[in-house]
Amino acid sequence: MNPKIIFLAVAMAAGPACANAIEWRGNGYGLSVTGYGTAGMIDADKEKPDFLGDWRIRGEARHDMRTSRIGLVYALDAQTVDSDEYIDDLFLFWQSRRYGRMEIGMTDSAAGKLGLGLPDVGALRVNDNPLFYKKINPDGPVVADGTVDSGDQVLRLNLVTNSIGGAQYGVSVATLADGYDYAIDAGVKVRWPSGKIKTAVSLGTSFIDNPHDFDAEPYAPGVTADWRAQMAAGLNVQYNSWIFGLNARAVYDYDTISPAADGLSAGAGISYDLLNYSMSLSYIISAVGIWHEDDHRYTNNTVLGSFRYKYSANVDGWTSIGVASKTPFVSAGLRLTF
Repeated sequence: MNPKIIFLAVAMAAGPACANAIEWRGNGYGLSVTGYGTAGMIDADKEKPDFLGDWRIRGEARHDMRTSRIGLVYALDAQTVDSDEYIDDLFLFWQSRRYGRMEIGMTDSAAGKLGLGLPDVGALRVNDNPLFYKKINPDGPVVADGTVDSGDQVLRLNLVTNSIGGAQYGVSVATLADGYDYAIDAGVKVRWPSGKIKTAVSLGTSFIDNPHDFDAEPYAPGVTADWRAQMAAGLNVQYNSWIFGLNARAVYDYDTISPAADGLSAGAGISYDLLNYSMSLSYIISAVGIWHEDDHRYTNNTVLGSFRYKYSANVDGWTSIGVASKTPFVSAGLRLTF
């Protein structure tokens, strides 16, 4: 592996930066904009270094009432633009101090939002369609995410409760989709935030009826089948500056006529924070085609170690080194959040 580490300055970081969201409030109304931008380089298997960029921006308009809030959210990110779409999130919401939150529009399901990812201090999107698969093409299909995914480019209703004895419950119904007839998702997240050891667990399920060329997985072919079922589970444990994480997701397509796109993804990770320094180590395995005897099976292993130094409240530099799709790589860059 080429040992050199290549840094690319982020143009946005040269200007003034604020530690909090860009926000305006007045007379019960509010507007806020949050996001991030990442720029760097990746050098895979001693090949010529390649530019690595990622970004996301999210805007929210809201009105606060006595015991509730209503609002509108719009978000766009690099993944969505790469797919020739221009809406990642677009939904109305109502949030109650007593009951919970309702969302209607185009967004991820409640099961996905309640899911738990792996600890990660780098900027390669370990928990959301990782960038290293984009730059290092796997030899076969990969189930990239460890949480439930039933698409976000569909009209959906999400209902999520407030904490009930430390637990939040959520359910989603989606229809009017190009990729399937309807989807029903459900999830729960339970937290134990008190004490020296803080713990959270999550469980999510999903049923998708009649998926037809449904391509929520960018590193696997679109699926056409009678139905798709998913289950995902996650665990996060924090002890002082240590965070441990586990998650797994199983995807099953019934009576499929498309190439295998279902299987299993599982991961484990650990991170440690010390002052302005953070480190993390993750392992992810994906096995596709394991439920069907006649399909080609493909297993992918990824190991990733990352290091981050926080220059300020919203500017940090990161370095990652790992192996994905049997290809060693090193990457580094700068990240701005606001």
